[in-house]
Amino acid sequence: MNGPSLSAHPAAPSLLAEDEPQPFEVLCPEGAAPLLLVCDHASRRVPRALGDLGLTQDELSRHIGWDIGAADVTRKLSALLNAPAVLCQYSRLVIDCNRQPGDPTSIPPVSDTTPVPGNQGLSEVAEEARTAEIFWPYHRAIGDTLAHIWRRQPQTPPVIISVHSFTPCMRSGQPRPWHLGFLFNRDERLTQAMAEGFRQAYPEVVFGLNEPYSGKDSAYTMDAHATAAGLAHVGLEIRQDLIGDDAGTTLWAGRLATVLDPLLGRGDLHQVVHF
Repeated sequence: MNGPSLSAHPAAPSLLAEDEPQPFEVLCPEGAAPLLLVCDHASRRVPRALGDLGLTQDELSRHIGWDIGAADVTRKLSALLNAPAVLCQYSRLVIDCNRQPGDPTSIPPVSDTTPVPGNQGLSEVAEEARTAEIFWPYHRAIGDTLAHIWRRQPQTPPVIISVHSFTPCMRSGQPRPWHLGFLFNRDERLTQAMAEGFRQAYPEVVFGLNEPYSGKDSAYTMDAHATAAGLAHVGLEIRQDLIGDDAGTTLWAGRLATVLDPLLGRGDLHQVVHF
């Protein structure tokens, strides 16, 4: 995936220093599972060139800076299933890799009522620097990893799972009762298969379909890499208070692996279907 260039605009100074992490991390690239895991909001890291975006470390550590627990669940699930994974290594406040570039929520000046001074009044050149150096390299890594999985097993189109987490309460203070949400748009193949797996294996888990968000909105990663290719996919949302420590992420990675393992290789899930 190649990002567009804005040749009419002067080049911005480099955003990432040579000694800073690249925009993405790839785990288990040679994993045998016909599955790609992605984690768009895995990190709260901010490039040194942007300072702290005008926020405290406590603010960056909140849910506005990253999806709490999602990276650890992704890492552990990748290891349990021997599945490749791609994780973004910079905060969603620098640029949200699950939003279309240019969308007002892509580089939010305010996030969940918290002003982000470093995102306010940006020029298009400054926004394009974040897109060019973080957003597109991350999505190229997803595309390259997905292609590698598919080339090795051309008769078994891979499935894609995006791992996220959500806050226990809405802004109003109303609690969210779900432990787990399955997000989808038109393709419900993997959603329904996993939902049935949880019903059977973990009846105590309270899950919702398109809860607490809808997969029909703000799902750039799944739309770009799964829907466009006709690959079965699902967005997972796990409640953050359940995966805020090592014990929680281990428990949930284990549950997900138990449900997913018998589904991988199932013929109806490894077909290219355009809905």
